[in-house]
Formats: sequence, C-alpha cells, structure tokens
Amino acid sequence: MARYKYLDTLVLIFVVVLLVSNLVAQKVCRLGPLTISGAELLFPITYIFGDVFTEVYGYQASRRAIWIGFFASALLSAAGAMAVALPADPGWHNQQAFETVFGLVPRFVAASLIAYWVGEFANSYTLARLKILTRGRWLWTRTIGSTIVGQGFDTFFVMVISFAGQVSRPTLIRLIVSSYLIKVVYETLATPLTYAGVAWLKRREGVDPFDTQTDFNPFSLRSLPAANEMKVP
Repeated sequence: MARYKYLDTLVLIFVVVLLVSNLVAQKVCRLGPLTISGAELLFPITYIFGDVFTEVYGYQASRRAIWIGFFASALLSAAGAMAVALPADPGWHNQQAFETVFGLVPRFVAASLIAYWVGEFANSYTLARLKILTRGRWLWTRTIGSTIVGQGFDTFFVMVISFAGQVSRPTLIRLIVSSYLIKVVYETLATPLTYAGVAWLKRREGVDPFDTQTDFNPFSLRSLPAANEMKVP
C-alpha cells in the first residue's frame, strides 16, 4: 500500500475523527425535537471514510484502517480509565470534571468497541460485494446500501449492549430507530461529497479495485492479489 499517495493521510484523519467522536459521545444534545449524543454529529463521518477506503483502495485497506481505529479507541479507553484511577494531587481540583469526560463505564466501552468493529466491517463488506454486483456502476447504491447495513449493525449493538435491562423495551426501540434514521439520513445527504471525493481520489491514485478474489475474513492478513486491481485511465 506504500504506493498510494493519500491513504495514510486519510487513515490518520479517520482515526482522529473516531477518537474525537468517542470523547464527545457523553454530551447529550438537543436539536429541536431530537435528543442525540454529541458523537452522532461526527461519528457518521467514519462510515463515509469506510466507503472511500473500500471503493478507492479495496477491502484490504479498509480492514487495515478499521483495525487501527479499533486499537486506537481501545487505547483511549484504557488510558482514560487509568488516568481517572490515579490519585489526584491535593492542589488539583478538577477530578470530578475529569471523571465526567474520561470516567467511561466499562459496559459503554464494550458496546462502543463491539458496535464499531461489527458495523465497520459490515459496511466495508457490503460495499465491496455491491461493487462487484453492479460492476462498478451506481456508486450511490453502494454508499447508501452499505450505510443501511453497517449502521444497522452498529446502532443495534451499541444500544442493546449499553441499555438493555436499563430502560424499557419501547424506549430501547425508540433509541435504536431514532439513532439509526439520523445516521442513515446524515450519510445519504453526504452522498454528493462522497461522490466527489471518490472520483478525485481514483484519478489521483490511478486505481479502481474490485475485490473479486479477496478473503473477506476480518482477521486475515493476506494482501490483495494484483488481479483485483483495475487501472483508471
């Protein structure tokens, strides 16, 4: 992957967006009739990046980015928990505020990591398979279709693991449905931006991969065979 000009930079931005989303997730925001987490304003962007990785660079690149993001999120959670647990200096009076931001409940950490991992891989796999089925046409079917699948898994797991047994079933269903719809609409509206970014990157990188021979195992470390890649004129 070293031959790509922009992949490493995009992965870096992807990880930064993911980590910032985790930091602002505890803020509950009110937008008109909607009550949402602060992360919902930023986290859907990670799925746009996932679409770009798979569409422009192939499933292998997306798999690599997902794992980097997963370990970065896990490190953030572990470092935050460790910092909260360390005794505060007597002259430092912000322990409570610090705990509010970094004192993550283990259940929510597990929900976030599991939902992210499952959702991102479902998104990438769906887009890669749809690209083969559509023969590279109708990009919107892949970006929206993969979002519907990926965000479905992500929202279901994060809500169920976080809130099952803590809220009533009707409340849990409302949380899942409202969060899911917001994310899907968000990324659907971003489709023109995704189109522009994908087209620009394909021209600049000179590739348009099709994962016809790819091992879609999330744990596989195999490289893509050269036959999977088509050059863009």
